[in-house]
Amino acid sequence: MSVVAPFPGPRDRHSLTAFDRAELQRILDLYGRMVAAGHWRDYAMSFGRDVASFDAFRRTTERPEVRIEKRPQLRAKQGAFALIGEHGAVLKRGHELGPVLAPLERRLIKLVE
Repeated sequence: MSVVAPFPGPRDRHSLTAFDRAELQRILDLYGRMVAAGHWRDYAMSFGRDVASFDAFRRTTERPEVRIEKRPQLRAKQGAFALIGEHGAVLKRGHELGPVLAPLERRLIKLVE
């Protein structure tokens, strides 16, 4: 008789950390507005076992200007979301995505006189 072998693939597919649909929609909405304003040109996303990150670049050849991270392990302590600057400093940390993205959204507000 023949033996059925399982198809090889990622073994821990379910244990990867990712942004949910609402979080990703909020991040990509901000990204689109920053592109329209001329601040950002490219992005990258990475999903690992304990962290999901969205990196935004001014130019593709540079290091990311900002990185938005989700670490579910920190949700009970400091908050699952973090905004990290270009040099690795944590700019904002929180339990909800909206307040963490607030410093970036303030850049888009223009004073009308």
